[in-house]
Amino acid sequence: MGESCERASEELTQVFALLGKRWSGLVVAVLTGGPVRFADLRRAIPGISERMLSDRLSELADSGLVVREVLEGPPLGVCYRLTPAGLALRPALEELSRWAHEHLRPSLL
Repeated sequence: MGESCERASEELTQVFALLGKRWSGLVVAVLTGGPVRFADLRRAIPGISERMLSDRLSELADSGLVVREVLEGPPLGVCYRLTPAGLALRPALEELSRWAHEHLRPSLL
């Protein structure tokens, strides 16, 4: 039992620091389907507040995963989409979804 375990990689530490925050992974997952308006994005993630969604979108934009676009009106609006770096997460998110389907019990909600 005295053996030491392998240290977590810097890369995984960075990934989980960003996507491990509550809601961040779900925001990215929803955006893999294409650009989404703020209100539609909020409806697609039950339980997230406007403030939290705004904060997460800002963090993801600062990290280079999400782009905010102002839509010409009428009506004026704001749309969010993934950058190529954000879209590159799609296979990993699909694999996590598949793993959850196989290994996690269905939610009782």
